[in-house]
Amino acid sequence: MRKILLLGALLSVAGAACAEGVPLFNVACPGNLAVSADQGGPVYINGKAVQSIAVDDRHFQARIPEATLSISVEDDESVTVKYSGKHGTNLVCEAVDD
Repeated sequence: MRKILLLGALLSVAGAACAEGVPLFNVACPGNLAVSADQGGPVYINGKAVQSIAVDDRHFQARIPEATLSISVEDDESVTVKYSGKHGTNLVCEAVDD
């Protein structure tokens, strides 16, 4: 019974790792990173779910060891994803058509 409770607690923490309100998007970022999200999250980088946080209702961040991705929902509801690398690299990711 204790194992089941522990598993439930771990799953609830893992579920909280994505920020609510993340928009639907699919982009290619530097370093051969394929970044995507379904409406409401989570954010996926190369097919793996990563932790994301809501900065506010229209801005989100996802972090991996080598970079931070800043996700912005613009006034026209388009999505912009910016890549900030460890060594000062700052680039805009490119939209990918499905």
